Amino acid sequence: MALSGIGPANRDTRSEWIRLRTLVLLRWMAIVGQLAALTVADRVVGMQLPLGLCYLVVGAAVIGNLVASFVFPGNKRFSEAGAMLTLLFDVSQLAILLALTGGLNNPFALLILVPVTISAGALELRTTVLLGLAAICLISVISVYNLPLRFSDGTILQVPAVFEFGFWLSIVIGIMFLALYSRRVATEIRSMSDALLATQMALAREQKLTDLGGVVAAAAHELGTPLATIKLASTELVEELADRPDLREDAELIRTQADRCRDILRSMGRAGKDDLHLRQAPLGAVLREAAEPHLGRGKTVAFDVFPGTNGGDRQPTILRRPEVIHGLRNLVQNAVDFARARVWIDATWTDSFISVRIIDDGAGYPSYILGRIGDPFVRSRPAAQETGQRPDYEGMGLGLFIAKTLLERSGAEISFANGTDPFLTRAEHPDRFGAIVEVRWPKSVIVAPETDALGPNRPLDG
Repeated sequence: MALSGIGPANRDTRSEWIRLRTLVLLRWMAIVGQLAALTVADRVVGMQLPLGLCYLVVGAAVIGNLVASFVFPGNKRFSEAGAMLTLLFDVSQLAILLALTGGLNNPFALLILVPVTISAGALELRTTVLLGLAAICLISVISVYNLPLRFSDGTILQVPAVFEFGFWLSIVIGIMFLALYSRRVATEIRSMSDALLATQMALAREQKLTDLGGVVAAAAHELGTPLATIKLASTELVEELADRPDLREDAELIRTQADRCRDILRSMGRAGKDDLHLRQAPLGAVLREAAEPHLGRGKTVAFDVFPGTNGGDRQPTILRRPEVIHGLRNLVQNAVDFARARVWIDATWTDSFISVRIIDDGAGYPSYILGRIGDPFVRSRPAAQETGQRPDYEGMGLGLFIAKTLLERSGAEISFANGTDPFLTRAEHPDRFGAIVEVRWPKSVIVAPETDALGPNRPLDG
């Protein structure tokens, strides 16, 4: 299943995610921290610092914040380039301040990780790589060229060379690791957000279609009586106007049009007042309804509905929830897409559970992806196979994710498996050897309660 406009986060959708106000606030926090560190080092610890130069560097950050606050509105969102330049300024400002205060002998050198981590969580990979390289280059330069830290008596604070090298190495590794970790987590969060949005859109569409079907069926039922009255009255007029051919023609036209309206309404559907069959149906009927759009696509779809142990002979009537129908439809679509010639839809029930299995005779799920099926933006078949069986398909794994999400929302448990050992030859394969999806509901969450087929009239909203 592909939904237009929904896909993994890309440059167009991610370039304006960061607000100016957010970066300004973070920079104010950094400025306060830098001023506090300089004050403590000078007044409490008694370090000899080039305070004029240090305050000049901090003042540059203050001026940058003031200009950004007064020139641009607070709700302005940065472009990719704007966010990169802002974070690059922060990295450079911090690097210069560290160079004036001991370089890697300054424990606050670790803070150079912050801009790179922000970039990894919100910006493009290319931007994060550039910022990471800039941070590594700057931290390498200040490890060699820096003003040493001196105590009040002139003693220089100097850590052993091996510790200084270890600190440099830990910062470099930290830049790479935190950037990779933050980006990975942020990417998965964005993917899940996009996939959930697609799921909500699919469910909303299915709900609208279900509601529309109910309105159409109810309208067809309610209009039946006035149309019958019109037809009866027009028939009587035809008989009474036998001596008036011109008026008789009009009466016959009214009767003909009433018959035409009746036929149209019959084709649209028939239901009683708030017909509960719009909201519940036998298990087999729901399965056929879910599979119906894919029955004419050149693959044989076989249905087998049978009772299990202690299930009773009577087929259960289940709720026709939009999420159930749409979820099953996505699973059937996936099976039909990748089947060679045949798809089996088996349903069984016991006294406690209802189970549906959808099996195709295709190649099955790749073993390396089997444990991740149902995650968004994960292809469930190799690209070569998709090209051969879905020539115009650009799948992102959303179909199975939406199906899994919707069906689990209805109370189901879903499992994915293959029907045979991939090392067997084609001749050794059993009849049903492709991908298998099993959906299993407790009866208490899916079986419709016993009630009359017709409910009371309900007014239509709006």
